[in-house]
Parts: sequence; C-alpha cells; structure tokens
Amino acid sequence: MAHAPDAASDAAGASAPDSTEEGSAAGAVAAGILSSRVLGLLRERAVAYFFGVGAHADVWQVAFKSPNLLQNLLGEGTISAAFIPIYSRMIEEGRAEDAGRFAGAIFGLLLAVAGGLALLGVVLADPIVTVLAPGFLGGEGGAIDRFDLAVQAVRIIFPMAGVLVLSAWALGVLNSHRQFFVPYVAPALWNVAIIASLFGGAYGLTGTPWAPDGLAADPLTSVLLIGCVGAFVGGAVQFAVQLPFVAREMPGFTFSVSTRVSGVREALRAFGPVVAGRGVAQLSGYLDLFLASFLAVGALGALRYAQLLYMLPISLFGMSVAASELPELSRLTEEKVAAFTARLRRSLRQIAFLTVPTVVGYLAFGPLLVGALFRTGRFNGGDTWLVTLVLGGYALGILATTLSRLLQNAFYALGDTKTPAWIAGARVAVSTLVAVPAMFWLDTVPLGAVVPLDSGNSLFLGALGLSLGATVGAWVEVWRLRRALRASLPAARVPWAAVGRMVALALAVLPPAAGLWALLPAGPVLAVAPLVGGTYAALYLGAAAALGFDELGAWTRRFWG
Repeated sequence: MAHAPDAASDAAGASAPDSTEEGSAAGAVAAGILSSRVLGLLRERAVAYFFGVGAHADVWQVAFKSPNLLQNLLGEGTISAAFIPIYSRMIEEGRAEDAGRFAGAIFGLLLAVAGGLALLGVVLADPIVTVLAPGFLGGEGGAIDRFDLAVQAVRIIFPMAGVLVLSAWALGVLNSHRQFFVPYVAPALWNVAIIASLFGGAYGLTGTPWAPDGLAADPLTSVLLIGCVGAFVGGAVQFAVQLPFVAREMPGFTFSVSTRVSGVREALRAFGPVVAGRGVAQLSGYLDLFLASFLAVGALGALRYAQLLYMLPISLFGMSVAASELPELSRLTEEKVAAFTARLRRSLRQIAFLTVPTVVGYLAFGPLLVGALFRTGRFNGGDTWLVTLVLGGYALGILATTLSRLLQNAFYALGDTKTPAWIAGARVAVSTLVAVPAMFWLDTVPLGAVVPLDSGNSLFLGALGLSLGATVGAWVEVWRLRRALRASLPAARVPWAAVGRMVALALAVLPPAAGLWALLPAGPVLAVAPLVGGTYAALYLGAAAALGFDELGAWTRRFWG
C-alpha cells in the first residue's frame, strides 16, 4: 500500500540537504554499526564459549557495567547533545578557527575529567563492587569468589572507559563533518581485541584455545582477566584509528582546558541536564546490576546476552538514523518548523520499518536465534532457554526505545536538554516499581518448570522480571516524550498508523518462515537459523516492496544512495 507523503514534506524540500547525501550519511552509520555489532556478536559468542551462564559470566557483566557511569555520562550521548549542535553550527557559519578552539577545549576538559574518574575507579574498585553487586558478598558462585574476581576485573576495565570517552569526542567531530563510517566501525577493533585476548589467553594456559570444558575455575579466572586487558588495549586502538581523520577535518585544533573559549560555557550549560538525564538512565543499568546480584547465579550473565540482542536493532536502526539526523536537525532554524517536523516524522517511520519485524522475529524465533549465536562450549540448552525468555521480555520494549532515541535528539536539536532528563527519571522509576516484585517472584520459579530441561539444571527466571520492567518503563518514556514534544511542535507525532501496518505485514509473513523451521526441527542450528531468518526477512522486504512501503526506498537510499 502506498503511503501518502506528509503535508509538510514539500516545505521540507527547500531546506533539506540532498537526499542522496542524507542516505549515504545514515547508511554509513548503519554499515559501521553493523560491522561493529556483528563482531560484537562474535565477541559474546566467545564469552559464551568460555563462561556460559554462570559465575564467571556474572563477574564479566559486573566488570564491564561498572565503568559505564563514566563512559555513558561523558560519552556519545552527552557529546551528541552538548558538543555536536554547537560545533556543527560553527562549521555551518564558516567559523573554522572557533570550531577548532572549541573542540580542543572540550577535548582537554574531557581528558582531565575522564582521566581523574578512571583513576578513582581503579583505587575504589572494592567499594564500587560492594555497592553495585552486594549480592556477591553472599559467597554464592561455586568454586570462585565472585566479589574478589570482580574487583580485579574492574581495576582493569575502568581505564578502558576513560579512553572510550575520548573516542566519543572523535566520533562527535567526525559526525559533525558528515564523516560517519569510520567512527562507527572503529568499535569493531575493540571487539577483535577482546576475542583475540580470550582465545590467546586460553591457548597460553592450555596449549589449545578450543577446550573450555577442560578449563578449571582458576584457569577460567585467568582467561577472564586477560580478556579485560584485551578490552583496554582495544579501546586505545578504537580511539587511535580515528585521530588521522579528525586531524584531516580539523586543522585548526587547539588544545586547552579553558572554559573561556567560545561555545564552551554554552556546551557546559547543556552538558549539566544531559548528564542528569544520562545519569538517570545509567542509574537504571546499575539498579539492574544491584538487583540481579541478589538473584540466583547466572541471572547477570543471562541479562548480558539478552541485552546484546536487545541493543542490536536499537543501535542499528534507531541510532543510525538518530545520529545522522541530529546535525541536520540542529542546522534547521526555528522558522523552519515544517521542515523539522516533516523530517522527524519521516525518520520515525524509517526506524519503525526495520525495528517492527525484528521484534516479531525475536518473539517468534528466539530459541533458534539465541542457540545459533551462543550455544557453544559451556553455553548449554538451559542457558539458551533462559536467555530467550529474558530477550522476549526486552523485545516488547525495543520499538519504544528506538523511537525514544530520535525523540530525545529532537529535543537536543531544539536546545532543550532538560525535558528528556526528567522523562528519563520517570522511566527508571516505573521500570523499578514493576521489576522489583516481578523479579523476586520469578526467581522462585525454576526454568525447568516452564521448559523441558535436564534434571540437573539450577537456573531460575528472576532475570525475566527485570526485562519486563524495562519494557514498561520504555513505553512510558516514549509516551511522555511524544506529549512533551507536541507542546512545542503540535505537528510532531509518532506515526502509529504506519507502525500498525508494519506490524500487520510482519505477522502476515511469519507463518511461512515458521513452517520452514517446523520442517527442520533437528537440523544444525547454525544452518537452520540463517535459512529461517533469511526467509522471514526476504518475505517482509519483498511484501513491503510489492505494497509500496516508502520506507523501504528510504533505507535503500541510505545504504546505496
């Protein structure tokens, strides 16, 4: 069915950049994110191979989540809101020297703050783990002390987060110059470093990297710590690979730590509310760690694997559009309201077009997908089912989260950083109120009570309560963002009718793919999963083309111009 263009789209045409340029921008972001995410999946497969869903996986999750306060508060989200709009405006106005001085001052301030906080993380690793994972003090974890191992790992990982903050600054500079591929593909090197360190560490300890079942608790602990070192090295490489491109785009760079440089104080004023908003969102992640540490062993590991798949469409479809749209929305003046709202509605439809079938696919083919990605080494059938159920809880909120990313950036482009921060607080409050009773109740339900498992399985469903709470909070957030934005821009709305058509299409093409899966119940999962998933995707895209969905053409232009 052909979608009629928005009434304001003609008004947008006069001021919007060339559509080919827009397409190549978001396409470059999506391609870069895709390459990084594919390697991210391989990284998590390596983690699953060695640690499965168990005590070591719990520690790995705590170690990598602990420095997120530093990385998320000073990283890409904050750079997007406080740095890119001002820097992009300077470039648009032809103030290259001012832009170089401004970028240099922001870099200096980030270096000082991130370096100081990273050092504090190393020194205070013990109390950090005590606060974030107090459940580790209870002694559960079998042959390893999860608390002591987490403290060692955090001391390695915190400096990595400081380096990744500087990498986010480089990303902001390159995005503002419409250079998207390199900064979004650079994290692939971080993933490669972790994978290499895990298998290299196993090889050094055993003489072969292919025997995780032969590794006792102590060698597995050594492999985990070696993987943390690899993550730090990979972070440094991720930052370094962007520097030549930054130098080419910004010859006027002038390093300083001064707040008197033009634009810095404006950025700091925007920075405060954004940090508050990001801090509230980060609080949600830390609450997950805190609460899950009291659940049965394996809950934190299950959350990690499920969150990876949860974040994949958010990053690939939501962030790719939101990141490429923020500089363009920031360049539109207040007088170009029609262009702004038309661009926003169009981008929301584009995000939903690929997010909706992903959600339906997760819910329908979850066991097949999780098994193909993670069932290897120590990751067994019980682990597969637990991660699948937790992923199902998260999947129900994926569409809300992707739409929220773009709505937040719309506020940032309008110079309003406070509203998203307040709404993020409401999201955390609602998520927690729903999650706490749900997780403790579900943690009394053994996994074997809902799916057929071997009698020796000791996993419980507590982590599902956390994912369901996150979904409820996500829908509250998108609802409140939409209401708040329409107070300033009445024509700004979420295209629910278009979303409904996409849901109907995804459900319509589901039975043939499900039937194919039913015909191959005993086939090798690494062969069946791509076949079933590819059939489902091909049917959805083919039907969308036949019915004239405009969003398919928009994504085609984003990738191929």
